[in-house]
Amino acid sequence: MKFIIDHIFLVAIAVLSGGALLLPALAPRGRRASALEVTQLLNRGKTILLDVREPAEFANGHLRDAKNIPLSDLASRVGELEKGKGKTIVVICQSGARAARAVKQLQAAGFEDALSLDGGIVAWQAGGLPTVK
Repeated sequence: MKFIIDHIFLVAIAVLSGGALLLPALAPRGRRASALEVTQLLNRGKTILLDVREPAEFANGHLRDAKNIPLSDLASRVGELEKGKGKTIVVICQSGARAARAVKQLQAAGFEDALSLDGGIVAWQAGGLPTVK
């Protein structure tokens, strides 16, 4: 106890830096689904695949039947997804970061059942799952 009192500033720095390291892990990132969960959703039907990567990335390989709307265009093109409001929308990007932002935009636009592919297309391909060009 004496050490803590004598070195309160060092202890405070250690606690704050530890908290700063944990903060990203504790921050909510929206709904996510693993590649296995997405596969199960696809097998059940009533799922829309939305790829928010740029067209060049999309052309290098994507999930079958995925619709490509780049994240930068999503706000202006969200109307293209209106007919699928009652369906589950799985958002895909390269690693998962852009998809999480797209899920937030979709939820703000009224798409309640939107989720992102955890790990993106990289995780999908690492699992040995098929893509098309």
